[in-house]
Amino acid sequence: MSKKVYAVFQGHQPGIFDSWDKAALQVKGFKGAKYKSFSQRNEAIEWLRECVLASKEPVAQQIINLIKTQTVSGSAGSKSTMPDSNGEIIIHTDGGASPNPGVGGYGVVLQKGSKRKELSAGYQLTTNNRMEMMAVIVALQALNESSKVVLHTDSKYVVDSISKRWVYGWKKRGWKKSDGKRPENVDLWEELIVLLRAHQVEFRWVKGHAGNTENERCDALVAEARKNKNLLTDTGYKSS
Repeated sequence: MSKKVYAVFQGHQPGIFDSWDKAALQVKGFKGAKYKSFSQRNEAIEWLRECVLASKEPVAQQIINLIKTQTVSGSAGSKSTMPDSNGEIIIHTDGGASPNPGVGGYGVVLQKGSKRKELSAGYQLTTNNRMEMMAVIVALQALNESSKVVLHTDSKYVVDSISKRWVYGWKKRGWKKSDGKRPENVDLWEELIVLLRAHQVEFRWVKGHAGNTENERCDALVAEARKNKNLLTDTGYKSS
């Protein structure tokens, strides 16, 4: 009797898994999880492809990569749950505070091939933007070596400030904006600029609360972190 494989379309980590124990970790506790068992890997790939075609919401990038890899290589016997993405590290981040300012938190999902790591923390008093920035900083600090990174965030504040190079102009002018005023969160921008020198980072904006699996997971991590009893102090908040 052939061993079953399990395809997870919606879960903590979508992909194909060679045992129920591994698949169960991805679907348990995930609201709206979508998964199915198959006797052959190529059947699981085809089911995921059909799910992608039928989906009206954004699809997790690793599912798209998995299908593309299977189509190109035809390696039905592979045991990898996700492609290596050419050595890229895929990061999703989210952060928030409620009210704003108020109790906040950040959530991070780091992925490289089949490896996955989640990070989160909650703070007593902070802001939405500071938590969005903190998520990116913590994610990059978690990397042990200079890396090629694709970082997904639903924060236009972060993406535009870096991609449009506003932050570098602020720093060049002695941390002054074009109107002469001091930008917010200088302490975190200083940290982030240093980290961006150490890694090759491509920022990608994603729409929040729009069905993106990993963005939703980061959002859940934020919510969980804000409920922690031992919330941290954002020491840079008032002085930033």
